[in-house]
Amino acid sequence: MSRLFGSVRARATLAATLVVAVALVAAGTAVLLSLRSNLLGEAGTQAERSAREVATELAVGTPYADLSLDVDDRPVQVVDDDGVLVAASEDLERISGTGIDAVKPQPAASPGGEDDDDDDSGESLEPGEIGGRITVSDGSATVDGDTEDYRFAAVPVKTDDRGTLTVYAGAPLSAEHGAVNTALTVMLIGFPLLLAVVAWVTWLVTRRALRPVEGIRREMAAITASEDLARRVPVPGTHDEVARLATTTNETLAALESSVERQRGFVADASHELRSPIASLRTQLEVAAAHPELLDLDGAVADTVRLQRLAADLLLLARLDAGERPAEARVDLAALAREAAEGRTGVRVRGAEGPVSVAGSRGQLGRVLANLLDNAQRHARSSVEVTVRRDGDAVVAAVADDGDGVPAADRERIFERFVRLDAARSRDDGGAGLGLAIARDVAVRHGGTLTVHDAPAGGALFELRLPGDRAGAARDV
Repeated sequence: MSRLFGSVRARATLAATLVVAVALVAAGTAVLLSLRSNLLGEAGTQAERSAREVATELAVGTPYADLSLDVDDRPVQVVDDDGVLVAASEDLERISGTGIDAVKPQPAASPGGEDDDDDDSGESLEPGEIGGRITVSDGSATVDGDTEDYRFAAVPVKTDDRGTLTVYAGAPLSAEHGAVNTALTVMLIGFPLLLAVVAWVTWLVTRRALRPVEGIRREMAAITASEDLARRVPVPGTHDEVARLATTTNETLAALESSVERQRGFVADASHELRSPIASLRTQLEVAAAHPELLDLDGAVADTVRLQRLAADLLLLARLDAGERPAEARVDLAALAREAAEGRTGVRVRGAEGPVSVAGSRGQLGRVLANLLDNAQRHARSSVEVTVRRDGDAVVAAVADDGDGVPAADRERIFERFVRLDAARSRDDGGAGLGLAIARDVAVRHGGTLTVHDAPAGGALFELRLPGDRAGAARDV
């Protein structure tokens, strides 16, 4: 049972059926009440009409014996001021609801006082006048052996010689009972059938609506089982929420596939880059073990340093890929550029004399400048120039060399990992193809950009653009 109602289709069907059931019960109740009220009102009108007909006869002085009391076999009573039954339907055997249970007329008493002009309802009537205030009540009566429920109307009338009389006439409620019972029977039979139809239609419509979702689920399960991220889920042509879900799922799969492919390529390239210095270092150690006099200590140290730098680069890239946020510190980019250029031959720093602050990680931004300077020195013929300046709300650090520059077709490719464009970026020169990739990633993490253009001297101009530090938003370092 819990598994059944764990289905969206089952819950939707149940909810729709319950809502329709509540609506049907409310509507049915309103219909029954309205029908009963209308039929009761019609019965009251019929009873009043019958009572007024008899009251009209009394108003013109018709004797009790000549009154039309047995029309349509309806119960009629005529009561005088003293509550004595003076006339009644001939076949009336029992009556209730009028306040007068007697069914056999009593001999007529002397008329009431001439000065009494008020009837029991408080109306002041003139002789021969019929009262306008009608009293309606419900009861039952037995006429000629048939017992039914009736609605009674009481009509007062003032006569010349018999005082004020009250006529009670009843209209049967069998039509009201029959109509209400018929409507109730129809509802009791029809409502369950209608609810069954609603449940069935909702089940079918929901199944059809959720069929694409089930297709997406099956395909995702197959992708998980096969680990084939090149597969995609089917996109229905309905252009609705399900179609957008399928499209978003495929976009997520594409991004995941691309990420996995980049990760695999990164691992493969990293393994390849690590293999060379490790193999070289092992060879040198094996030779030194066999022939100590042939130990190339400088080469071993260089390979060890290269391994250390490569491991540090890989660790930083891994932290950047994991989404590590840079520290929110205030960094003087001009001072950082001077520190990075210190001790380097042919590197000149110019630009702002005072602090040029940005918010970020001092270590990571220093790494960016160092990588840009390493790259520029490998390609420069004689000089490298570093410029730090403000540009509106941004801070720009530009590193230019007088080398051959970067071809326009390769200006984005050089920021990819383990990419070398020529022999100048060889392993012998110490470049693993990670410096510019790290610099671009750090710039992006700091909300900035790193681009390459043509330098005025004909070489390459790398431009690091970062948001300027907002006053009070960061702490000093």
